[in-house]
Amino acid sequence: MLSNQQLKLVNNLTHWSKKFQSPLQHLEHNLHNWSAYFIIPVFALANAGVLIDSSVHIDMALVFHIILCLVLGKGLGIPLVILVAKKLNLIQIPADIHFIQILGVSFIAGIGFTMAIFIAGLAFSTSPEFISSAKIGILLGSLISAIIGYLILRFAPVKDFIKL
Repeated sequence: MLSNQQLKLVNNLTHWSKKFQSPLQHLEHNLHNWSAYFIIPVFALANAGVLIDSSVHIDMALVFHIILCLVLGKGLGIPLVILVAKKLNLIQIPADIHFIQILGVSFIAGIGFTMAIFIAGLAFSTSPEFISSAKIGILLGSLISAIIGYLILRFAPVKDFIKL
């Protein structure tokens, strides 16, 4: 399997690219961005099943609490567990990983909304009026977690942070 950099080099050499690159691999490379950044998110959101309807009452307290739990629970809970496990010598962090990177990836972990929606469906099976509120909170919490994680990983200067 060729890496993206290797694929770019092969594509620049049009004469040789037909010899070394299979048509399927070329098609996969060309469809990757469409699939990863458009088709899969649209599919996931369509299957989340949030109905936008004025007759459904939204419980804003539930929405807010779910957002808070997704963002802070994963964004701060994962690094806390890692720090405790490191202090207890249960794990060893590789030397080239900084705390800010763990923090950023922890916020990215808040994106996993499909399992949260599944659990919300189980938790509120006897009170379906809360399911829409829970789904909205989960989707908003996932979006906020994604934005915070991206900003941390993109703009935080790794060299200024202490290693674990």
